[in-house]
Amino acid sequence: MKTLHAWLVLLVLSLAAAELGAAQPPQEPALPFVVQLTRTTSDFGHRRVMLQLDKVLDDLGDHAVNFTVVAYEEGIHALLADNEQTAQLVTKLAHRGVVFKACRISMRAWQLSEDDFPLEVEFIDAGAPEVVRLQMIGYRYWRP
Repeated sequence: MKTLHAWLVLLVLSLAAAELGAAQPPQEPALPFVVQLTRTTSDFGHRRVMLQLDKVLDDLGDHAVNFTVVAYEEGIHALLADNEQTAQLVTKLAHRGVVFKACRISMRAWQLSEDDFPLEVEFIDAGAPEVVRLQMIGYRYWRP
């Protein structure tokens, strides 16, 4: 009887181990999106964009989509380190995998330097061509 009991315990444990070690189905690759951020600051426009990105990630999951935000024209202000409406959201979203890119042409137009932006922001020569370039390599376009 002890032998039968031992065999049953071994069988249950081996089945449980097999279940845990079973190959998980591969996850679908995250869909890349390029987000054009050119909104004005009026009506909390920049903050609403960041909140929408956060909501999409909450609903679909960080693993389902990859966002690259390209900020130019007035949208450049959304990425400033001292922007009280968006600075914390930029940091939070960057930790969730969102990539932020600031246009150097817009930076010059607004007399901004790299020091005006948090470490999470990358810098690109021009915003509009970057949006198009990313679409050419398979990114979907979204302008919230």
